[in-house]
Amino acid sequence: MNTKYLAILLLAFCSAFVACKEEDLSDADIPGLGRDTWADGPIDVWIRDSLTKNYNVAVKYKWDQAELDFGKNLVPPKEENIIPVLSTIRSVWLDTYIAEAGLPFVKRLVPKFFVLVGSASYNTDGTITLGTAEGGRRVLLYVINDFRVRGMTGYVPSDSFNVKEMFHTIEHEFGHILHQNILYTPDFKRISVGMYTSNWNNISDRQAQADGFISAYAMSSPDEDFVEMISLMLIEGRGGFNNLLASITTNGPNGTTPDQARAKLRQKEAIVVSYFKDTWSIDFYSLQARTRAAVERLIK
Repeated sequence: MNTKYLAILLLAFCSAFVACKEEDLSDADIPGLGRDTWADGPIDVWIRDSLTKNYNVAVKYKWDQAELDFGKNLVPPKEENIIPVLSTIRSVWLDTYIAEAGLPFVKRLVPKFFVLVGSASYNTDGTITLGTAEGGRRVLLYVINDFRVRGMTGYVPSDSFNVKEMFHTIEHEFGHILHQNILYTPDFKRISVGMYTSNWNNISDRQAQADGFISAYAMSSPDEDFVEMISLMLIEGRGGFNNLLASITTNGPNGTTPDQARAKLRQKEAIVVSYFKDTWSIDFYSLQARTRAAVERLIK
């Protein structure tokens, strides 16, 4: 069609239907585009007084799909769980690091923005994401609605698994922040060279341990191996780690003998301990004892 006649046709169409007119929407208050506000409640006051003022940490618990993956089925966190979750994060994670490394260390390195989600994030390969850290500044914590500690309504001893999983996630993600700031020695990657696999989700933790990994996920890459060592050694404590090594009694899928598996895990432990001491001036075993004691106060 000739562009001259097309322009005339469009002009006639807009004349016939008054809806064709331009409006300046620059100052319009469109709901859901960032101008939603609410009065501070007890949760907001607690977050401000307990986390933001002391550690410069902000927490988003009000539902905002824009903060999340649009392709995932997720639910908001229950508000009655927010303060119990955050207060235990403070006691198990922040306070223990402050006791060992000091407040300036924590203020410099802890993520400044937490987003809380009620459910887990399920992946297409059958795995579940319990938490993510982005650029060392933003952390997403999932499964908030399953969190129960001793003293909370409905707590049963089996809930201790969920409690430990939450702190496993937090310590894991903080481990990434530490090594992304200062990398661990390349010697760590040589301990299990040739054994890392993208097929880790088809391997059980027991099989992975028999090959010298602390968990199946540790087999996914050297970085994940390193932070899984940090996380699980802190949460399970020194006694728990020693018990794990003692429980290795069969050869691994890669033919690793029990003695070889234990030796690999001891080598990894030694590198983690040295990394904390030499890089961050932190006594890892002291931090481990504090962390495990804080976890036990919640679940025993």
